[in-house]
Amino acid sequence: MDDIDRRILRTLQRDSSRPVAELAAEVGLSASACHRRVKLLEEAGIIAGYAARLDRRALGFPVQVLVAITLSSQSEEALSAFEKAVTRFDEILECHLTTGQADYFLRVVARDVADYENIHRNCLGRLPGVARIETIFTLRSIREWQGYPIRV
Repeated sequence: MDDIDRRILRTLQRDSSRPVAELAAEVGLSASACHRRVKLLEEAGIIAGYAARLDRRALGFPVQVLVAITLSSQSEEALSAFEKAVTRFDEILECHLTTGQADYFLRVVARDVADYENIHRNCLGRLPGVARIETIFTLRSIREWQGYPIRV
């Protein structure tokens, strides 16, 4: 991957809906050369897909919660059961296996505190093997994910 590929990736992360001709002009390539590079980045798995970034607040999910989950067992069976179950809930945006006191950290969105209570009871509380749930409400997002760092 060279500097031009990195410029392509940085530009696509900002706006992947742009026509190839615009992308090519911004990175200093012909449209055909730019298209060829994008295809190679896709084939290499560096570009995994394209999607629109949605604003959770505009969609009615102003409440964002970080949830630390501790399981009663860290056996392979317990971890696998938890990880399989967590994928069934759309409100769980992210799930990370971690080190430290908690086994997993989740990022969850909700419409309001009552909605989160419902998620806590009917989703998080029903996940297999959960021994402890610690909820941390975010008050304000200072910086949210806008893409991976691509340095030229």
